[in-house]
Amino acid sequence: MPIEFRLSRPSPEVYLALFETTGWNHEYQATAEELGRALDNSQFVVAAYDGERLVGFGRVLTDGSLHAMIYELIVHPDWQRQGIGGRILGELIQWCQAARIRDIQLFCARGKRAFYEHRGFVARPEEAPGMQYRPHSPHRL
Repeated sequence: MPIEFRLSRPSPEVYLALFETTGWNHEYQATAEELGRALDNSQFVVAAYDGERLVGFGRVLTDGSLHAMIYELIVHPDWQRQGIGGRILGELIQWCQAARIRDIQLFCARGKRAFYEHRGFVARPEEAPGMQYRPHSPHRL
């Protein structure tokens, strides 16, 4: 059965099952309800289905003009290396470009840098602007 790409949000419970395949939820401890809020606040999503099973997903948050961030590009491990992630990423980028977003960024999962570089993304140099808040940093106020 061919993979079907849909521009609609999956249910939070279905999304949680895919999200769990990444291992990220070990740190986040997100519930289906919390992931549902994240989905609701996304401006654009692409979901990939094999039959009725969610096997891939990606989403965009944006200010609508200057900046967009791609979050949680996920492909279930059993469906990786079939072009699903590339297709999802392509759809997300096309949407941003059509919206005339000037800056498209993303967080890259460990070990996936080459996938994104092959598709036009570059790693930010060490001296580039941008930081991430870590509440358990030893140097907190």
